[in-house]
Amino acid sequence: MKACVVGYGAMGKVISSMLGDELALNVAVECETKTLNDAKIDFDCIIDFSNPANLDMIIDYVSKTKKPVVFATTGYTEEQIKKIEELSKIAPVLRSANFSLGVILLNRLVKEVTPILKDSFDIEVVEAHHNKKVDSPSGTAKMLLKSITDETGYKVVAGRDGYSPRSKNEVGIHSLRGGTIVGEHEVLFCGEDEILSLKHSAHSKKIFAVGAIKAAKWLTSQAPGYYDMEDVLFGGK
Repeated sequence: MKACVVGYGAMGKVISSMLGDELALNVAVECETKTLNDAKIDFDCIIDFSNPANLDMIIDYVSKTKKPVVFATTGYTEEQIKKIEELSKIAPVLRSANFSLGVILLNRLVKEVTPILKDSFDIEVVEAHHNKKVDSPSGTAKMLLKSITDETGYKVVAGRDGYSPRSKNEVGIHSLRGGTIVGEHEVLFCGEDEILSLKHSAHSKKIFAVGAIKAAKWLTSQAPGYYDMEDVLFGGK
């Protein structure tokens, strides 16, 4: 596989380094190739670790070439997500809030545990990241919350302040920001006299690159469609 990496920020540099000979080119304003339409080298798959502002450029290029694309960028609006879903009708598209293999397994465990414990346990989600992260909750926390609310229908409550009695039909989300924390996510199932904690801690950005490369290699052999990391690990649609 030869990959084109869109974006040359922290993650773009990490994944480019890890791709080694499998890197075809980088596309970013600070690189020689500024846009996908400027690319003079052929490649098998696009891995996007940039920002939502590049989405229209990627869609324009993929609409013409039908190249598989892995969307590892977060922060898309609902309208942009609909555009990505529409693109998947003509090209293989994979999008995930997190590419850590451990996080995908964590999400799978949450889906398995929630229906078993929801009636007798309260559920809370805690996420922590470095002090430069500007959005909250994290995309991964939103993914975990969706797995919980899809099963329970619970209302999501962001933090608590002052007089705020907890209702049974809610799930709390709490965001911490400090230091150089790469990423921590914990789902707490709190029952009477016992707590079940499902937690994942990231110690390096490399884990996201490993997952994204695995996803790209898998995606190159898939038909047009909308995929996620669970398809990669547990079987495609």
